[in-house]
Amino acid sequence: MRNIITGLVAGAVIVAAISFTTSAAGDGERQMQDRAEIEALMWNYTRALDGFDPDTYAAAYTADGQFKAGTNPTKGRDALKKMIVDLKQRRSESEAKGERQPPMYHMTLNEHLEFLDRDHARINAYYLTVFGAAGEKTPLRVAAAGRSVDELIRVNGKWLIKSRDVAPQN
Repeated sequence: MRNIITGLVAGAVIVAAISFTTSAAGDGERQMQDRAEIEALMWNYTRALDGFDPDTYAAAYTADGQFKAGTNPTKGRDALKKMIVDLKQRRSESEAKGERQPPMYHMTLNEHLEFLDRDHARINAYYLTVFGAAGEKTPLRVAAAGRSVDELIRVNGKWLIKSRDVAPQN
């Protein structure tokens, strides 16, 4: 009888160990997939910003998402779209005056992605905004540099930006 009980206990321990290992492996695979999805989200966000694409830019945010660059955040997808539309309009007006507009590049550096829980993540990073050369007499120009904090959330299975702060106070 004791051998049967010992065998049952040993079997239960083995099943528990296999379940834990399988769960841990599953969590690791999920986190790798989440990282890839977040990386794609941030790439699409940046390309939409540099390409003046208001719909794709706003779609990277939650419905109530916000971009903060100081004391007056831009909140909600409609306001975020308008922000990009206004940038594009100012660029077009300058081009209409004969001012050559160099390409704009937003770069993220030294990113640190941390998962706060299964559906929330934060990216701490440095950023650099550069305008490309606009001819021989107008070299590349660094327009901005700083630090950013992005709060991300999974909504209906999709990672989105809840807030992007490019002037954090901490």
